[in-house]
Amino acid sequence: MSTFSKEHIDYLKKEQKYKIIIHITQTFILIFLFLIWQILANTNVINVFLYSSPKLIIETIIDLIKQQILFSHIIVTLYEVLLSFLISIIISLIIATILWWNKFLSKVFSPFLTILNSLPKVALGPLIIIWAGANINSIIIMSLLISTFITIINLHEAFISTNKNYIILLKSMGASKIDIYKKVIIQSNKANIINSLKINLSMNFIGVIMGELLVSKKGLGYLIMYASSIFNIKLVITSIIILGFLSFILYSIISYLEKKLL
Repeated sequence: MSTFSKEHIDYLKKEQKYKIIIHITQTFILIFLFLIWQILANTNVINVFLYSSPKLIIETIIDLIKQQILFSHIIVTLYEVLLSFLISIIISLIIATILWWNKFLSKVFSPFLTILNSLPKVALGPLIIIWAGANINSIIIMSLLISTFITIINLHEAFISTNKNYIILLKSMGASKIDIYKKVIIQSNKANIINSLKINLSMNFIGVIMGELLVSKKGLGYLIMYASSIFNIKLVITSIIILGFLSFILYSIISYLEKKLL
């Protein structure tokens, strides 16, 4: 026998239908846009040499698979994104915790974080290559520079904005600062931490592609750079669409974890 009331079950069914309608609508919009794109290409309204078409993109993907180079490029980019994502989250969480823990350090370093976050990271590219070398290290560093500072700022703001009444209550019960951190700060900010993961992931993708454009000999960023140099627009657009698909998959995984955790 269900422990939920009939009204609650009806509400859950309504919410489920609502989500299904949203997904169907999103899928329809994508199909519609690609269909319009292909029609414009077929009727010569747009120049396929400059704008490509869904048909040419599918042919390019098949060609890359036949050449056995598509998945190797995808794996390289995914590895760099996931590695920089993991490092960035660990660093961000540790520094945000330290800044919450020590108000003096928070006051001292908050302006520096804002300044570092606002720096144009692309301008640092040549320096990063000189210091770290033209290899994966430069790509990871570029990705970390783009993603880490904004994540630290977001997490720190979330931590210091936690409901003070919860903290006062635990202090009155003799809780230590570590108890407050675990039971209040982390528990109250699960949603904020998940949102920071989503932002961090998108920033990592941007950083990795920027790094690959500068130094890589492998990866989707390299494919984009190579295709641009030979004016192969269909390969450029194909690589961008694959990047969007990978980003969607990783974003969906985080959203799934969000549902489980929250």
